[in-house]
Amino acid sequence: MTKKYSKRMRALLEKVENRDYPPLDALALLKETATAKFPEAAEAHIRLGIDPKYSDQQLRTTVVLPKGTGQVVRVAVIARGEKVTEASNAGADIAGSEELIEEIQKGRMDFDKLIATPDVMPMVAKLGKLLGPRSLMPSPKGGTVTFDLAGAIAEFKAGKLEFRADRTGIVHVMFGKAGFPAEDLLVNLKALQETIDRNRPSGAKGRYWRTIYVSSTMGPSISVDISALRDMKSDIA
Repeated sequence: MTKKYSKRMRALLEKVENRDYPPLDALALLKETATAKFPEAAEAHIRLGIDPKYSDQQLRTTVVLPKGTGQVVRVAVIARGEKVTEASNAGADIAGSEELIEEIQKGRMDFDKLIATPDVMPMVAKLGKLLGPRSLMPSPKGGTVTFDLAGAIAEFKAGKLEFRADRTGIVHVMFGKAGFPAEDLLVNLKALQETIDRNRPSGAKGRYWRTIYVSSTMGPSISVDISALRDMKSDIA
């Protein structure tokens, strides 16, 4: 069955050649093809040579985007006692203890990131079925289970993202806004690439990087030259 594209998408697809673009050229083309009537995100879709059904081939980690995400991140914190006040003073949008857990159970979801201290995780565990499908469940690997609330809140509000490879070994992650300068998007994409390399699963064999495509939210996919991206110096900012 042939996929049908809108007139807008057909016009954009004509601008994208069937080749691997140098990273900065790919990001300039991403910006050119971001023609939707709303501020589009810049997305990366990376196929890795891993099989996440094996525990030693799973990838789940965080990246701090040097140029930020372009989004306002609403942070909620579940803690106890003085840690609740500490979270509020550190800039948490929502902070509480058992009462916040109850509100979430009743449907409260007005936050983008949920941080919890280790001592309340047994209580937070009951929220797994609600938070899991929304990728909001706190986890040590994601940096969202910690006693350093001030540091965690600051990082996530400044541009720290949690991501993971899906069951097919593909990482889908937003790394900025299409309205960012191409040079800023490149700084963020390079940080993402270095994080993925640094966290290569121990069970990954053979060629690790298979393909990397970038696109705006409503734009066409653009293939990026993986070797050129990995060979770049990280001081491109």
